Amino acid sequence: MTSSPKPALTQAADTILDYTVNRAGGAPGIVAMATDRSDTLYAGAAGVRELGGSAAMTTDTVMLLASCTKAITGVAVMQLVEEGKLKLDDLARDYVPEIAEIKVLEGFAPDGEPRLRAPARDITLEHLILHTSGFGYDFFSAELLRYRDQHEIPSILACTFDAIRDVLLHDPGTRWTYGNGIDWLGLVVEAVRGKRLGDVFAERIFAPLGVDDIAFTMTPSMAARRATIHLRAPDGQLTAAPDMCLPQPPDMDMGGHGLYATLDAYLAFIRMFLNDGAGPHGRVLEAATVAQMAQDGLGGLSSGGWETSNPQLANAGEFFPGLAKTWAYTFQRNEEPAPTGRPAGQLAWAGLANTYYWIDRQTGVGGIWSGQVLPFHDVAAYPGYVDFESAVYRALG
Repeated sequence: MTSSPKPALTQAADTILDYTVNRAGGAPGIVAMATDRSDTLYAGAAGVRELGGSAAMTTDTVMLLASCTKAITGVAVMQLVEEGKLKLDDLARDYVPEIAEIKVLEGFAPDGEPRLRAPARDITLEHLILHTSGFGYDFFSAELLRYRDQHEIPSILACTFDAIRDVLLHDPGTRWTYGNGIDWLGLVVEAVRGKRLGDVFAERIFAPLGVDDIAFTMTPSMAARRATIHLRAPDGQLTAAPDMCLPQPPDMDMGGHGLYATLDAYLAFIRMFLNDGAGPHGRVLEAATVAQMAQDGLGGLSSGGWETSNPQLANAGEFFPGLAKTWAYTFQRNEEPAPTGRPAGQLAWAGLANTYYWIDRQTGVGGIWSGQVLPFHDVAAYPGYVDFESAVYRALG
């Protein structure tokens, strides 16, 4: 690593943000940040919080983190494992009995009725944290969408318990399928701690990190700085959707997707992983736990791309197609070097509204990028992220 990558990185990253926003069909606004183990290497913003509005996108803009929430729930679970209050091979039904009612969906009969059966084994906490439980998302599975529509199950964005009570797409432990299992894990944390998940996060994760602009229920200050989500039509046109916001307050703190935050708050979380679990105001995890969370947990299975059953929410895609990828607790691991410069064995994931992050514990660098656009894997926001991560590694030398 060079002694000071900041000037070169600032010039390159500013150019990438400017191009991502101002190119034809660009994103409305972008915030991006990168850090090493001790310091923020870059923090920049470009564009506007809402098309047609006067508020510029700024580094203190509040974003919907969506699935970037999952890693924080994973930390709350592993804190309980450290304390001896949970084991990863525990049965989830021992903490959230309703999960035992969930059946496996085996397609639909000719009359349209779903074919359901009991799962071959009980769901463990490890199944949930690794996305091998069989739970999915209806915007990635046409069969799950059909089942949920038939049974009038609320959207996952409704942030209710009923929204996660659907079906499994396969037996636990047999495949990797990305889905809402982390929401169930959040309920496990609540059952053991006896508190709302947001309160657990605030006390045990955000306080030692020294951050407060991150919550399931936004403060008035956060709400005033929230970026509007924009919807991209098939022809590429963008429309602001200012009313697209998770319920405030939510009925349920959704451990899989519910947090709002500034990117610097999440950057502090990334930096904690680079520092083996240490935060500026106290330890969040033991170093051995961080190492455990960074390991491949799939044992021969692999994590890959995704299909779409709702093109308004998500494009079909994959991160670095052809690159071997597994899953850790709870991140995707690239098992081969990524074309950006990220070494093999490092961690990354994303949130639905085109938020992307990576954690490179080997090099000691990580970053986050957010565009607040739907569908996921946007034609402008996602390539900009890849360029940004690449620029960080080029600047490091």
